[in-house]
Amino acid sequence: MADRPDAPTWLGDRFEVTVGPVAHGGHCVARHEGRVVFVRHALPGERVVVAVTEDRHPGYCRADAVEVLDASPDRVERPCPYSGPGKCGGCDWQHVAPEAQRRLKGDVVTEQFARLAGMDVSLDVEELPGGPLRWRSRARFAVDRAGRPGLRPHRSREVVVLDDCPITVEPAVEAVLGRRWDGAGAVDVAVDSVGGVTTTTLDRRGHPQSTRVVRPTGAASSAATGSRAERKAWHRDWQVEGTGFWQVHPAAADALVGAVAGFAGVRPGERVLDLYAGAGLFGGSLAPGVGPDGQVICVESDAGACAAASDNLSDLPQAEVWQGDVDAEGLTDLLAELDGPPDVVVLDPPRSGAGREVSAVLADTRARAVVYVACDPASLARDVAVFAEAGWRLTGLRAYDAFPMTAHVECVALLEPAAG
Repeated sequence: MADRPDAPTWLGDRFEVTVGPVAHGGHCVARHEGRVVFVRHALPGERVVVAVTEDRHPGYCRADAVEVLDASPDRVERPCPYSGPGKCGGCDWQHVAPEAQRRLKGDVVTEQFARLAGMDVSLDVEELPGGPLRWRSRARFAVDRAGRPGLRPHRSREVVVLDDCPITVEPAVEAVLGRRWDGAGAVDVAVDSVGGVTTTTLDRRGHPQSTRVVRPTGAASSAATGSRAERKAWHRDWQVEGTGFWQVHPAAADALVGAVAGFAGVRPGERVLDLYAGAGLFGGSLAPGVGPDGQVICVESDAGACAAASDNLSDLPQAEVWQGDVDAEGLTDLLAELDGPPDVVVLDPPRSGAGREVSAVLADTRARAVVYVACDPASLARDVAVFAEAGWRLTGLRAYDAFPMTAHVECVALLEPAAG
């Protein structure tokens, strides 16, 4: 091993550990002979036998719990036969009772804010309706060299061939699994709010090859045209590119818009910036609140999403869509073009977060509130720390279990400038 040239590898070794606290990323922390062991398929407090699956770093290794000696009361039978050590890596917490999953996710959010932002936060992760299975309305399935679809084990390029995925809605499963996809490297699938199914094949480099849209008889609407799908949220219909970004959980869009609207508290005549706007969900939902004398500017880099957003917001003259990257330079130029500072900024960046530079630019505005939607608590905590350095306060934080059976959690944070 390049990183441990003088130490024997533990790869493949088995040994007993007592599992410590949950950590970010779907594993728990244990120790063995002075080294950290990141253990998947375990729970805090359990005594397990682990098999080391990766040993590349001097300070830690990765392992799977392959035998449970003393089980946690939160451990349950896995509802998916493909979940477990060496199997599909799509779910982290199939072995955990749903209410315990939410508690563990709350612990992760708390730990990330303490470690990365120096903040003491405590919150309950809120359950979304529908239960822990059959919630995933959009998925990407890998395809092996024989054209068979499935999912990959954790940190592996192999493909576990599947005939079902119990967290995925049945129309998506039926559209992809059990079929041959010769020549494809992956298949994206999405099911919209009226049951339309869109599949897009990708080559081995991830480039789109072809798209197929199937809509139920009588369910299509004028909003769903071409390769676009129809979504419903916050009392409106939305067009979205068929397999393009939209909240995966059917109840997530309404829950997140409700949290954003509650934190933003927009007023008539105000200016709102909606960054990483996608199809315009947040900006379009807030636009009625600013009224005809207000302004909502949705900023998005993807051309297809911008086109959809323009159509979605066409009945809201106070809303406009700007295509462009949300980076420090572009954001500075955008702010300079406005005839005054924004009152409210909403941002929903990718998993990597907005980053220090963009966060610093936003912290330098005279906005009265920044509402930050995040699918990664570590990225959120790092960016919140940048705002705190500039004198902003974290005054609200909510979290949602928008990805049951996985370690992922969706957060909404409210940041306000310190008084004076």
